[in-house]
Amino acid sequence: MTVPQQRMSKLPNMSETTKHPSERILPEKPASDRPVKDKSGPLVELAHVEKHFGSLHVLKDINLQVDTGEVLVVVGPSGSGKSTMCRTINRLESIDSGVIRIEGEPLPQEGRDLARLRAEVGMVFQSFNLFANKTILENMTLAPIKVRHMPKKDAEDLAMDLLARVGVESQASKMPSQLSGGQQQRVAIARALAMQPKVMLFDEPTSALDPEMVNEVLDVMIQLAQEGMTMICVTHEMGFARQAADHIVFMADGRILEKDDPDDFFDHPQTQRAADFLSKILTH
Repeated sequence: MTVPQQRMSKLPNMSETTKHPSERILPEKPASDRPVKDKSGPLVELAHVEKHFGSLHVLKDINLQVDTGEVLVVVGPSGSGKSTMCRTINRLESIDSGVIRIEGEPLPQEGRDLARLRAEVGMVFQSFNLFANKTILENMTLAPIKVRHMPKKDAEDLAMDLLARVGVESQASKMPSQLSGGQQQRVAIARALAMQPKVMLFDEPTSALDPEMVNEVLDVMIQLAQEGMTMICVTHEMGFARQAADHIVFMADGRILEKDDPDDFFDHPQTQRAADFLSKILTH
């Protein structure tokens, strides 16, 4: 079974002790190691996207493009629409108007075409969403067998390889309740990778973890970024955002107010709203 080139080759030491998340020093993403972007068009595109929850206008004229191999980190205050925007990209949330395209094709509305798209767009949530009544290995192989029609032996080989690469291969026979939160989230990332997605969405994947477990999940995400996986990450981890992102999007009140490279965003925010946000989050 050939695993895609995007697959992780080596992960950092998961047992490494860390500082508080706001103080964490993360490894640089060398410019020379950044993947060559596909110039034929964006992998993900949102154009004039609008979304309401009843009378609440949660997404306001969202326009965004993400290239193949790009790591886009979305930050902003709670309630700004970050998670909703992320969830619209694989249609976990519908939109009221506008268009979302994956590789130039509009997002399917429903049915088999939507199921096929979701197989190409991996997602990791705040909660781990593992099946409590299945072992870790069964959690890993279910979708590749059912959706990708992968032979069971190939699916198990791929699952064990990915579990090894996120440092939890010894947990394969255990139930999710027997794992720590950090271990479960690493399994959730490996499970998404088992579908060999073209893009990975992360919706605040560390927000439900104890501080000492955060780094082991960020280590995996950093390795993915370094190896060229296209990623859209909603997070409050500013250290990760600064070190791993190609671009940072700042959202507030349902709008994208800024998109810039990390150094410019953190050192020279363009809007007073972003400056206020950074002054609060970076000093606590």
